[in-house]
Amino acid sequence: MASLRSLLAAQDMTVGSPAKRIIQFAIPMLLGNIAQQLYSTVDSIVLGQYVGDNALAAVGSAAPILNLLLVLFIGVSAGASIMIAQYFGAQDRKRLSESVATCIIMTGIASAMIMILGPLVSRPILEALSTPASIIDWCEEYLNILFLMICGGAFYNVLSGILRGLGDSVSALLFLLIATLLNIVLDVWFVAGFHWDVPGVAWATAIAQVVSAVLCMIRLSRMRETFDMNRSYFRFYKEHIKRLIHLGIPSGITQMVFSLAMIIVQSLTNSFGETFIACNVIVMRIDSFAMMPNMTFGVSMTTYSGQNIGAGKMDRVVSGTKSGVKISVLTSVAITALILLFGKYLARIFTNTPELIEMTERMLFLLAVGYIAVAVTQTLSGTMRGAGDTMTPMWISLITTVAIRVPVAYGMAFLTRSEEYVNGRPESIFVSLLVSWVLGMLLTVWFYRRGKWKNKGLIHRDPVATE
Repeated sequence: MASLRSLLAAQDMTVGSPAKRIIQFAIPMLLGNIAQQLYSTVDSIVLGQYVGDNALAAVGSAAPILNLLLVLFIGVSAGASIMIAQYFGAQDRKRLSESVATCIIMTGIASAMIMILGPLVSRPILEALSTPASIIDWCEEYLNILFLMICGGAFYNVLSGILRGLGDSVSALLFLLIATLLNIVLDVWFVAGFHWDVPGVAWATAIAQVVSAVLCMIRLSRMRETFDMNRSYFRFYKEHIKRLIHLGIPSGITQMVFSLAMIIVQSLTNSFGETFIACNVIVMRIDSFAMMPNMTFGVSMTTYSGQNIGAGKMDRVVSGTKSGVKISVLTSVAITALILLFGKYLARIFTNTPELIEMTERMLFLLAVGYIAVAVTQTLSGTMRGAGDTMTPMWISLITTVAIRVPVAYGMAFLTRSEEYVNGRPESIFVSLLVSWVLGMLLTVWFYRRGKWKNKGLIHRDPVATE
């Protein structure tokens, strides 16, 4: 019982071996992120096996629009992690308590906005993207259900961000495992049992997300040894709202631009037909798992960097970043090898259509080596964000997404048009992604080495010696 309590306690990353602390924090979060990805992956598998490839394509076409309207929560979550980590590192209990309350209030406001806005814009956006008539009704139903139930996913993302800032990555893992198992059961029950098709997976996901959010809230309410969650703290704090917006908006804008680019590219994807749309869904589902270690180490470095900068230990930040890069690159090399060896078998999990399996394997091969580049980008960006420099990663993402990926995708498609490929070769979608990843890594390394991120912390104090 004592060991379980120690695992669930807020983790102080300002002491001990940097590599050990990063790994201890990252492993539960990685497992939790994998569990979270199982939401959409199980949805795709169930739809592909029980309903058909068109249902699979419908969920894939809806995803970029859903992500676009979730940027508010991504921003709040990113800002929350940085604020909480730095105040925790500085052992400022009062401001830590005020920051938690501010994050919860802002999430409630943003949830209400999406519940109203989402259903109003879903159909017009789908029509503007030339979504095929065979799947557009399913897309709309899927989106509207998730928008109306947005509070579950929103509060889970933000509350888990708060837990990460406190160094507690284990609680979020436990709650996600519970929610994922519930999601799997409900997916099969609603789709195979009740024959609700695409709306069935939407309801299953929404219910499971609400459960995970409630569990996170219960966990936070019991962390009295770390901060206070009294009713008196739940009011508007101008100082913290400003900081939350300052820290969170760049991450939110980054995700918004990325989602807009995905929507623009989705229009090109739709022009290649239903088979390629389904292929894109499968590749992105596999990609989401391949990216998990990179994203996990990026978030781990944000917490690690934030806590140590709050404590004034810059030398630990630098040494920990070197360890983080080594760990993430080695992990990505292993993932790349697995994709190259087992790409075909991964595709078969989602579909039995030979043409779709062959196309998916080919596209996975194009992306595989890019994961190593993303490993470096995410780790260094995580360090800069934890220090309070959220603008640099934002600008790098804007450049690689808007100025590189979209033009390369459309340019390649235009240049490869032929009698066989009237709209160009579909490989252009994934080649453009690979190019943006590699250039993003080069830019991130350059900005990290310049070192301006070291002066961006919320809490300024003289550096202290580390043990």
